[in-house]
Amino acid sequence: MSTNEPANTEQAPRSEAWKTAPTVLQTAKPPHVPEGAEVMTVLVEFPPGDPETPPHRHSGPAFGSMLEGEMLFELEGEPKRVIKAGETFWEPGGDVIHYQDGNNRTDSRSRSLVTMMCAPGQPMLTLVDDEEPAQRKDRRAPRPA
Repeated sequence: MSTNEPANTEQAPRSEAWKTAPTVLQTAKPPHVPEGAEVMTVLVEFPPGDPETPPHRHSGPAFGSMLEGEMLFELEGEPKRVIKAGETFWEPGGDVIHYQDGNNRTDSRSRSLVTMMCAPGQPMLTLVDDEEPAQRKDRRAPRPA
């Protein structure tokens, strides 16, 4: 192109896909977000049959999506449930104990993508001592007989 030729001023056609591209998978109203929260996104991978992270809590809310496999998931006050690939989950964080998040399958790994809002200077996960779940057993969902 010579320097004397006019620049091409035609615009490429605009995409309209953005109007229908998003699909809402979950909505939630977390009870609190820590002051000055730091947001992190983590990939959580468990090998086949991994029993679970010990009971723990997070300093702020966490929002996740199962990418692969299945997770046995239990929060304080809710019955345990299985979350499968393609499904979403969330937890409020704070004082709520997260009892289970292990791989529900013995034949495949599990992978989830989780975005957490953590209190500054605090770890994303804090284990609870062994006595606390017993002291709070009235807050745990009933177990089948």
